[in-house]
Amino acid sequence: MKFYDLTTPMVLSAGHRPAIFLRIIATVIIAIGLTGCVFSQEKEDTAKGSDAYIPLPKKMTAAATLGVEDVFTVQVYRHKDMSGEYRVAPDGSINFPLVGKVVVDGLSSSQVAELLTEKLSTYLKRPYVSVYVKEFNSKKIFVFGEVKKPGTFRYEDNMSVIQAITMAGGFTERAAGNRTSVTRMVDGKEDQVVLPVEEIAEGKKKNFYLQAGDIIFVPQTYF
Repeated sequence: MKFYDLTTPMVLSAGHRPAIFLRIIATVIIAIGLTGCVFSQEKEDTAKGSDAYIPLPKKMTAAATLGVEDVFTVQVYRHKDMSGEYRVAPDGSINFPLVGKVVVDGLSSSQVAELLTEKLSTYLKRPYVSVYVKEFNSKKIFVFGEVKKPGTFRYEDNMSVIQAITMAGGFTERAAGNRTSVTRMVDGKEDQVVLPVEEIAEGKKKNFYLQAGDIIFVPQTYF
């Protein structure tokens, strides 16, 4: 068998050129085909490795952002008459002195401070505003059914179903953990998924991450 160094120029006879070129082209085609197969397999493996049992769409909501019924305090330096406590109205706004209606829904405390500073700059010289959240009432998750301490809990960023069950005191002896359901409202539509929470806790399945407003229900075992 002859080997050719493709890094240096080759001087080939007319009879050898077609055969060598065909071999090179065939090698390139095979390499491309193998690369495509590997890529396709990686995509397939990724799909298999994903949480196929989680069809719920995500409605991303950060725990640190303000929402309806949240309560926060505003302090305006040297203007005590403007400082005070505010509760986010159903339309996501507050009514602030001088500037009137200000929409704060979906903003963090620092973003609210920046927004108020910008609006007050029309009326005050170099206003300094600070905002402190007192109550996060808009970001909650609900855990019911066969848990030791069912109830409403404050939502936290990257909260998992395991964390929620733990906050609720864990399963009761009658709990059917692998039939735990999570209900989520997205664009006015209710979606539900059944999760094998016991298998998730044992590391056999990937964790499921909650969104604010999710309802977790643990049914009773049939046995």
